[in-house]
Amino acid sequence: MPSRISNLFFMFLGAAAVGLVVAVLAVSGALDRTERVVTAAPKTATATVAQPPSGSGGVSDIYASASPAVAYIQAGDGSGSGFLIDGQGHVVTNEHVIEAGSDYTVRFGSDGEALPAEVVGEDPSTDLAVLKVDQSKISAETKPLQLASSADLRPGDAAIAIGSPFGLSGTVTTGIISALDREIDSPNGFTIPGALQTDAAINPGNSGGPLLDAQGRVIGVNSQIASSSRQSSGVGFAVAVDTLKEVVPQLIKGGDIERAYLGVSSIEEPGSPGAVVADIAAGGPASSSQLRTGDRIVRLGDRDVKNPSDLSTGILSFKPGEKVQLTVDRNGQETTIEVTLGTRPDQLQQG
Repeated sequence: MPSRISNLFFMFLGAAAVGLVVAVLAVSGALDRTERVVTAAPKTATATVAQPPSGSGGVSDIYASASPAVAYIQAGDGSGSGFLIDGQGHVVTNEHVIEAGSDYTVRFGSDGEALPAEVVGEDPSTDLAVLKVDQSKISAETKPLQLASSADLRPGDAAIAIGSPFGLSGTVTTGIISALDREIDSPNGFTIPGALQTDAAINPGNSGGPLLDAQGRVIGVNSQIASSSRQSSGVGFAVAVDTLKEVVPQLIKGGDIERAYLGVSSIEEPGSPGAVVADIAAGGPASSSQLRTGDRIVRLGDRDVKNPSDLSTGILSFKPGEKVQLTVDRNGQETTIEVTLGTRPDQLQQG
């Protein structure tokens, strides 16, 4: 399954809310975390319910149950979405949403009170962040959303997005899971493996909001769209809920997240399973090994590597300092290369 989408640019969402559009920043054709729609004061809106996909549950019931926990987040001059994850006032959103400002307010539902919030933790490597509001100020009707497992998903499963596209809080759209195990770019330049692709309409301002299944459980955090016009084109991406389950508890505890680092970027070669080494970071762990550009990595230890997402996910299952065995195909011959993994730096270093 292709792990990267070519000839489309990925842009982070989290745009300012829509009132009267004053100006639109230019699209550069590359990942741009600063892109915003500059607008007047935000307005609220009633839910816009798309036709539910075949086989899904009642979208109106899911909306009624889940929407009180979905938040409109104001971050400086930008905004985005988020959702309540527990009874302590923790709200999950995208890291690129909170990077838009230095002071934050969170408003649950379409007409809730704007509550001041503080950043508990952020992880650019997965584009996830956690805010906290005073739990005593949250309405008793606002219950945390339940989490599903992204491991159980299949293409064609129902997907329901709730958020604040263009500042229109309380908007719901529906679609399906279009594909699994996509790789998308993170704010610090690394890739986020295991992302979900969906055709549920996602637009600027949906960033950080929940992608739900037919039972109203969170299956992903809406993060990016692929578009040539800065509007939804039916190709949206969400960070998988299993990634959230791993990262968010660590952010809430305040601990640093250390990840294993191979120091390799890879691409998929059509018709050939594996991850083809496209670049080796200078000074990275792989640079002192026998690995070479053009090698096709087909196994990591005893795990088959079918695509670059498999390689990225596999490396993240190890700890810094551990040794890994890479089986590579070089000019039709397989060889095994040992690499001692390092610790992922804060920012991707090319070459």
